[in-house]
Amino acid sequence: MTSTTIRPARHRSLGDHTWQDQAVCQTTEYNPVDPEIFFPAPDEIDKITVAKALCGQCPVRRACLDAALEAGDTDGIRGGLTEEEREPLHGRIAHRLDYSRVNDTIAGRDVHLTKAERRAVIRAAYRHGVTEQRLAWLLKITEEHAQKLYRETRRALRNRDLNQSAKTTAPPEAGVEHLGRDDFGTAA
Repeated sequence: MTSTTIRPARHRSLGDHTWQDQAVCQTTEYNPVDPEIFFPAPDEIDKITVAKALCGQCPVRRACLDAALEAGDTDGIRGGLTEEEREPLHGRIAHRLDYSRVNDTIAGRDVHLTKAERRAVIRAAYRHGVTEQRLAWLLKITEEHAQKLYRETRRALRNRDLNQSAKTTAPPEAGVEHLGRDDFGTAA
């Protein structure tokens, strides 16, 4: 029996632009690429087709798309998508939750995180007993802020557990009279 291992994507580190050196769109002596094809007018179908074909061959296409979405870049073809195709993704980027990014961050890599991924890092760090100092280092925040985040996480988990236990209590027995708010009268 053979097993297949899927390597996690290589995520861009904070401030890392080295991925651009591997991009197919980079002009080199042996690969002259006209950058204008990545900025076509909406009706220039031939340019769009050529640009998307180049992006389809690119080993860092995902990093390019992530960079465009995270930076709010709305111009040109990036990551194999046109401006119009990326538009709905811009609004949803803050809600992206990629657990490989969360795991990379917990492991100590400086990865660009969305709001949802930051919340997941905080919760995972709390559940795995990561110290507040380490959390502060991972998220590039102060230790006081990390303490506050852990307090909020403890409170949220406690409240969630209380809500779940309230839902799982046994239903009242049949035939027992239930008192409502109006059965108690007014306080004097």
